[in-house]
Formats: sequence, C-alpha cells, structure tokens
Amino acid sequence: MTTRTTPTGDRIVRCPACGEDSIYGPGNAYRPFCSARCKGVDLGAWASEEFRMPAEAPPDDEPFGDPRLQ
Repeated sequence: MTTRTTPTGDRIVRCPACGEDSIYGPGNAYRPFCSARCKGVDLGAWASEEFRMPAEAPPDDEPFGDPRLQ
C-alpha cells in the first residue's frame, strides 16, 4: 500500500463522509474531513444516532435483569 502525500509532506486520506481526497495535516482545519460540510454531516449523523451499535434488547413484555428476582 502506497501512502499518498502532498508536496509539503501532508498525507492524503479519504474523507469519511464523501470519500473524496482530504489533506490530513495542520493546514486542514476539518481533518480527517475534506470540508466543513462533511464534518457537519458526520456530526448530524452522530446526533441523530445513525451510528448506533446494534443491541439485542429483550421485548418489553419479557422480564430482564437479575435472574434471581424472576
């Protein structure tokens, strides 16, 4: 795997939001994102819980908790 860099030595990475090239260096205030828009889209996804981890919660009508109390 080859690491791509700019002439100033900053790495070029894929933007996690849109997939376009993004400069990962001090000159990019939005890193690892390519722009303020992509950073905002990602923040909105977290705020609306689009990035939730799947959980196996028991149905509302089943008891849960300490098995000694069931």
